[in-house]
Order: sequence, then structure tokens, then C-alpha cells
Amino acid sequence: MGTERTGQAGFRQDKQIWFHHCDPAGIVFYPQYLLLMNEVLQDWFQTALGVDYAGLFAERRIGIPTIRLECDFLAPSRLGDTVAFTLTVQRIGTSSFELRFECTGQEPQDVRVRIRAVLVTMSLDDHRSVPIPEDIRKAMEQYCAPSQESREASNVKEEEAK
Repeated sequence: MGTERTGQAGFRQDKQIWFHHCDPAGIVFYPQYLLLMNEVLQDWFQTALGVDYAGLFAERRIGIPTIRLECDFLAPSRLGDTVAFTLTVQRIGTSSFELRFECTGQEPQDVRVRIRAVLVTMSLDDHRSVPIPEDIRKAMEQYCAPSQESREASNVKEEEAK
């Protein structure tokens, strides 16, 4: 499925809904969205951030466990659907970062699922949090969602242009 960057603030990836994602009703069984989300996360690290995902664990000895997860399931996805996941960075802290995933149908307003995830960078040797490595932090910054202040300033400029 396609992978692309959307604007200044997001990583977008299309995903096909297959039989193994669905329950007997023919719709995505809700935990499968978390597996799809994790695939998008890994692809984001690998392709968009340019971070060797396997090397992060094996060579750099850094894990990135999810420490908080919130999900809103808004509409079903069915076998055969192509959905689009968009990942944006909401916050980058010292050793943690917050991501937002939005899963839509073919139309952006057809929101199926919204997921908020907080992850932490952790040493795999002592299982304590460690600062986000600078190369990863810098790469993540390109995917930060616009702040409320910048959105409001943009809206004012649009109104003034009218």
C-alpha cells in the first residue's frame, strides 16, 4: 500500500483491510487497529524518520514501549476496504512523545478511528527511560502537528485575505 507524507504535519499510509483483520461480522475487530497502528509506527521510523527500526533495538538497545493509549472507534471498516492512517506528533518531551493516529476511509471526513499514544524511549539494558536520541528528535520535529497558536494565526491570515 502507498506511503506518503502529507503536508508539513503528517505521515500517511494506506492499509488494506484483509480477512485476518475482521471478526465474524465482517468488520475490523477493534484490537486489529492497534496492530495496524504499530505497523504504521514502524514504517514511519524506517521510511520517514530514516531510523533503522530493528537496529534501534538490536544495536542501539533502545525500546519504545507505549505507556498510554486512548482509542475512539467512530465507524466500522470492512473486509476489502482501503483505509488511510495519518500519524502526527503532538508533543515531544525529554524521553517521551505523544502521537496521534487517524484512520479514515477514502474521504478524509470518513473517520473510522482516532488513537492517541504516548511512547517512551527506554534502555533495554536497565528498563529505565532515556532521553530521545537527538537524530530521532530532529526527524520527529518535521511531523509535529501545528500548534493551536499557529492554527489561529493561519485562520486570521485567511480571514484578512478575504
